[in-house]
Amino acid sequence: MRTMELKYLTSLILELFSLSCCVLGPVSASGVVVYAINAGGGVHVDQHGVHYKADPLHGYIGIASDFGKRLLINRVEGSDAIIYQTERYHYDSFSYDIPIDTDASYVIVLKFCEVYFTASHQKVFDVMLNGQHLVIKNLDIYDKVGQGTAHDEYIPFTISKAKLMVNREVSTFDGVLTVEFVKGLHDNPKVNAIVVLKGTMEDVAMLPPIPGVRETTPAEDESESVSEETDEDDITNKQTQKHNKPRKTSGPRVEDPYFTDESSVLIPILISIAVFIPTLLCLCRL
Repeated sequence: MRTMELKYLTSLILELFSLSCCVLGPVSASGVVVYAINAGGGVHVDQHGVHYKADPLHGYIGIASDFGKRLLINRVEGSDAIIYQTERYHYDSFSYDIPIDTDASYVIVLKFCEVYFTASHQKVFDVMLNGQHLVIKNLDIYDKVGQGTAHDEYIPFTISKAKLMVNREVSTFDGVLTVEFVKGLHDNPKVNAIVVLKGTMEDVAMLPPIPGVRETTPAEDESESVSEETDEDDITNKQTQKHNKPRKTSGPRVEDPYFTDESSVLIPILISIAVFIPTLLCLCRL
């Protein structure tokens, strides 16, 4: 009897363990979350135990939308889809102020999902930190992952001795991190959720990869942009050098048709003088 009970308990434990692995997925997080809000939505606790507060901008600026509830969101399971189904957008730039009072390394996770447009270049905007650091340029959610698919942007930064350090840039920090979503030429800026955790990229619970799609971080995008600019400069310099390089011609040297040979002009004059002098002498004798 005890043997059967032991087998039953063992199988139950294994089943629960297997279920927990399926729910949590292949990623985990060990960083300390210092800030988390569900933009355009209410309170939520995700499958990693992150407690999202309701949107603090509710009733102040922008528009809260749950249009995404019409879609099934890829890359997330269960109730966590609500994080990417609700959003806040605005007809102009808008921002969130995040208090941070401890010197440390942090990562801000900006969560997005395109739930309306069905093509690239329909919604494109920038993200800045504290009005000085452009951390995401020309974000086109659909172009990166398509419609109805969760997409996270990860931005590591450091706070130390009243300084904010991000992407090798430094600025004065007064205890508030302002995350601004900057309106561009295509539609309105938006965000679905924001998480700030104390730690490094290794401590972030990342979304599972999309088969066949490689997502880049803002730092990689900046590096690729610099690399492309460098390549263009190299090409321009090579073309300039090519045009400035002296040309080498083949075959015999061709005489310049505009070159004037002064000797050919003097010869008739000398002949005329030579004929004129004897003639003059003969006339004098007469």
